[in-house]
Amino acid sequence: KLRMELAKVVSVSGRKCLMNSEIENLNLNNKIQLESQYRLQWEQAQDCFVLLYPEGMVKLPGSSGEIMQLVNGKYSAEEIVAELERKFPDTNLRDDVIVFLKKVFSNGWIREE
Repeated sequence: KLRMELAKVVSVSGRKCLMNSEIENLNLNNKIQLESQYRLQWEQAQDCFVLLYPEGMVKLPGSSGEIMQLVNGKYSAEEIVAELERKFPDTNLRDDVIVFLKKVFSNGWIREE
């Protein structure tokens, strides 16, 4: 289910998309945060978190909302994985979370500090 939710999120944005070889540019040990034009908020009408930006919004259902709540400048990608693994033990979610974070980084939604 996590993969399906994350796949939906990374495919809905019309933002810039880089080639797979360029996705690797996210340093997993650097703190990450939202780009300044984006704002994360809970949207009751959508029953999920959304990422708001000047041209619209992206729905972040389930797992993607959990991940994006931790993209706040306090954690690196590795620390986000560790935090989620503490919250959801025995889920083996590392690879999916890293792929998601690299994709949203390549989409320009997040940046390294």
